[in-house]
Amino acid sequence: MCRNLSKYALLFLLLSLSGVIFLLCNIHNIESWNCHTVSALYQLQTRLHSSLLTLNLPSYNHNLTFCAHLGQKPSPEDELEEHYLLDSIQWPGPPSHIAPPALRQTSNPLQSSFTILPKKERKEWRVGDQLEALVQIHDFQGRPKRYGGDFLLARLHSPELGAGVAGTVVDHRNGIYSALFPLLWAGPARIEITLVHPSEAVAVLKQLREHQPRRVFFKSLFRLGFLSETTICNMCLPSDQHPLCNYTDLYTGEPWYCYKPKMLSCDTRINHAKGGYLKNLLTNKEAVLLQSGVNIKVRIPASGKDRITILPPEDNVEGKGSSVKTDTVQLAPSGYYFKDLWRPLGGATMRHFNDSAAIRQCLRNKVVNMYGDSTVRQWFEYLIASAPEIKEINLNSPKNVGPFMAVDTTHNILLNYRCHGPPIRFSTVLSSELRYVSNELDGLSGGPNTMVVLSIWAHFSTFPVEVYIRRLRHIRRAVLKLQGRAPGTLVVIRSANLQAMDEEVSLYNSDWFSLQLDAVLKAMFRGLDVLMVDAWEMTLAHHLPHALHPAQPIVQNMIDMVLSYVCPEEKRSQT
Repeated sequence: MCRNLSKYALLFLLLSLSGVIFLLCNIHNIESWNCHTVSALYQLQTRLHSSLLTLNLPSYNHNLTFCAHLGQKPSPEDELEEHYLLDSIQWPGPPSHIAPPALRQTSNPLQSSFTILPKKERKEWRVGDQLEALVQIHDFQGRPKRYGGDFLLARLHSPELGAGVAGTVVDHRNGIYSALFPLLWAGPARIEITLVHPSEAVAVLKQLREHQPRRVFFKSLFRLGFLSETTICNMCLPSDQHPLCNYTDLYTGEPWYCYKPKMLSCDTRINHAKGGYLKNLLTNKEAVLLQSGVNIKVRIPASGKDRITILPPEDNVEGKGSSVKTDTVQLAPSGYYFKDLWRPLGGATMRHFNDSAAIRQCLRNKVVNMYGDSTVRQWFEYLIASAPEIKEINLNSPKNVGPFMAVDTTHNILLNYRCHGPPIRFSTVLSSELRYVSNELDGLSGGPNTMVVLSIWAHFSTFPVEVYIRRLRHIRRAVLKLQGRAPGTLVVIRSANLQAMDEEVSLYNSDWFSLQLDAVLKAMFRGLDVLMVDAWEMTLAHHLPHALHPAQPIVQNMIDMVLSYVCPEEKRSQT
């Protein structure tokens, strides 16, 4: 009987080999089968992959979760800078010896308060002074907190004058905070303090960032003929569960992996897409720390008055409604709003490009290359909407993904937009269109008629900060090389901005994540020949609601700031 079984096994093996040889020899004929049949098979397979994808996510062994340590080994100088950057964004939290508190013991914005401190020298407030408000945080039992780490936002604004400026918050680490404001205009002004997250919630978010980088997951479709498979991808994947396809960039060493398909090879990958968001990340005790209307972006009331009247400086009696000269400012905000128009403190005098002709005249003979996430794609969309003569070329690119191109042949203007390389949470990007920004910059000729605009932050919020530092290091190196070989190339960097938040958004895109990335970005490009557009302060100081894609008046002020730098106001000759 065993001898007969051996014969059958040999016969089955020969038949299997014959089938495989037939399939390989006739693959082109098979691909020409009835299109409707193949399409139906593909659609069914795609639905199956979509339904099973979230069920087959890998379980992580934290000892194998090494996102922050992948990529090329940094030089000693790079390591030193990384340590400095990580130290600079260290965030105080609840004392380690205290057990995780219940909700009633955590920061309650409605039971907290702020008080405007009186001036020491004189009673009145004048332009050029510095205003201080003291914030005392209480818990839900009404008791004062004894430790710091709460994430607060502060702004001074005047709805009557369309004015606003971001405040600076100082954490005294004992439940008391100082909010400091430069007084930049004459007239009414009121203080607004917001608790974004209590310190206990920040501690939870920090743990998520360091230990759950997979909470946003990605996928790729692999296809050969009518066969297709979808697998999970990410910057780091546990290699002890399935074989991996390694898509690490050859030039930068930026890591990216997908699980290898069962039936197809790694070189059959055709696209990249956001797979989704992991759920049930928090315990019930942690979830109560992140509640809309309770402890996410809730205003803190004033104890006493919340507004003052600012008088003109003593040597300036222009009257109510005047604004300060930049050399009188003690704090160092990047700018402020007055009559709803942004006024940078330092740099070019702000001009306003309110019509298509002014925009096109400024961009005449310019090539503008925009790289990054959707917040810089918003600039591309604003420019072609505000100057319709700059016509978008149909590249048959996916909507909201790109790449995009627009031209004005009359004024010799070329606009380009391309998204940055993974991690990118767009719907679907062709594998052939996945480009790392540093590699793109290395391919530019540059020169005085070339502008480069970068906005790279929103898709890095779920990864350890080391990942973002490494990416910016490659981009910074490419920027310096570009400016070295092509002097006069203008590089514009758009920073992170505030956005609307609820319980779910907080887990993936909290303003606290963005604040930390923003601090790293500004530190790494400080002192370089780049124009920094401080989107953080421009969204904090404005009266419009926070949004991932800021409202048009804010975007217009950003574009006006850049164009004012490109086309400065002509100085009138003295007669």
